[in-house]
Amino acid sequence: MLSDSPSPSASAASVLTVTPVTDRVVWDAAVNAHGGHPLQLWGWGEVKATGAWTPHRLEAVDAQGRTVGLAQVLVRSLPAQFKALCHVPRGPVVAAPGDDGWGVGPGVGDDATRDAVSRAVVEWCKKNVGGVGITLEPDWPVGTHLDLPDARPAANPILYPVTLILDLTRTQDELTAAMGKSTRYDIRKAARTGLEVRRVTDEAEVRQVLAVYHETAERAGFALHDDEYYLAIHRELGEHSVLVAAFSEGAPVSFVWCVASATTSFELYGGINDAGRKLRANAPVKWHAITLAQEAGLVRYDMNGLLNDGISEFKRSFAQHDDELVQSVDVPFSVWYTAWNKGLPTAKKVVRKLRGSR
Repeated sequence: MLSDSPSPSASAASVLTVTPVTDRVVWDAAVNAHGGHPLQLWGWGEVKATGAWTPHRLEAVDAQGRTVGLAQVLVRSLPAQFKALCHVPRGPVVAAPGDDGWGVGPGVGDDATRDAVSRAVVEWCKKNVGGVGITLEPDWPVGTHLDLPDARPAANPILYPVTLILDLTRTQDELTAAMGKSTRYDIRKAARTGLEVRRVTDEAEVRQVLAVYHETAERAGFALHDDEYYLAIHRELGEHSVLVAAFSEGAPVSFVWCVASATTSFELYGGINDAGRKLRANAPVKWHAITLAQEAGLVRYDMNGLLNDGISEFKRSFAQHDDELVQSVDVPFSVWYTAWNKGLPTAKKVVRKLRGSR
């Protein structure tokens, strides 16, 4: 939540030094060491750079030379007086205090450090990028304190605050016990129906999986990026890209695509074709992705948003709870902030209409 009263860190941002990081190995090691979200990994920035975004990786260091925060900031150039927009997907990442482990969660830190890091990142972006403002969409649980001057609820958030996060420190028996009866049945049934469920790492097979995604999108009526965008995820995220698919008679019929950091597996996409639907292949695919994350030592599996739709009902069949993250926030940088946010929804509708007419 946003605090209206001064926090203990009200002047702390002034003692932090924010420096861009240009080494991929160093950046990813830091994100993983501090419990960062996979959308803060270097490769995700490179994926977004195939489109309209330019990534900046920022490290916040305190007076003692310790890394206390990280933020991969995606910058999008805007026309005319709007200039640019900054976006921090599931960040900043805030270091845990002392030897307290993760505290309330990976990458959340304590109140004072969180305030200082957030302020320092915003100030760096205001000074070095400018434009209409910045949107922060942190990976912090709802109720987390944040004292950030001029912050307000995001006018056009990209990520969903309500989601379902599985606690992978629980045993597999505990995880399956929380599932719906039909979901457990579909997972057990997979072996009997001849489904082969496994991770996909070969690019030729990735392309086959994308054909399933095209079929899913056509049936459900949603738009996709071009295939090169998804191939960029496979190439740029490397070992952090976890694509799991079910194969029947040698061909993929269902899949779930996650990206993973050292703590968190995050679902990006999923799809199923008619053959997969007949075989009820979705549940065993998702369960295999969950199992891989747990075996890798991750502590969270985030299903990436819940809405009032059939997909969300399927997600909820894996647990008896929902999870909520803090609300996305904007910090305006210019008088053009309001005009941009009012015009953006209309611009999106025009783009969707044009795509649909092709």
